[in-house]
Amino acid sequence: MRLTTASAGETQAVAAAIAPHLAQGDLVLLSGDLGAGKTTFVQAVAATLGVTEPVTSPTFALAHHYSGKCELRHIDLYRLAEPAEMLDYILDELEEAVVLVEWGAPLAAEFPDDRLDVNLHFVEAVRAEADRLEGDSSAKNCRVIELTGVGQWWEDALLSLEAEIKTEPR
Repeated sequence: MRLTTASAGETQAVAAAIAPHLAQGDLVLLSGDLGAGKTTFVQAVAATLGVTEPVTSPTFALAHHYSGKCELRHIDLYRLAEPAEMLDYILDELEEAVVLVEWGAPLAAEFPDDRLDVNLHFVEAVRAEADRLEGDSSAKNCRVIELTGVGQWWEDALLSLEAEIKTEPR
């Protein structure tokens, strides 16, 4: 599924629609441009799952643990030269939590076939035109979110989610 959002709020709406379908043992790999909204996505998932504490990027801590309707692990592999160092930890966490991994694409082949891949990237042509027009900030926030279900369960879930996601596909 490919969606275009024009604000952090629209990105959060996509994440909030996905969150109720997540359960212990689910893995979400987030990838894409720096600053495109991976942590914003995780924040909306966490809020929808009842996490009340602030959700921040674990870039330097590597992992944050949250409790809500279920346990949630937020892992960021951005600054690791060898992301595989975290593979066993991530797989262990799946036994008791929903696990969201930023910058997890390099490990995709190592993970189970039941997961959701989320790729967020800026629409560069729109951003360049906004810059040329000197600052249409809404256009600068335009991004594409690509949701890929890996495994039959997530493929089916994404088909049913299309109706729930408020953002219009473009």
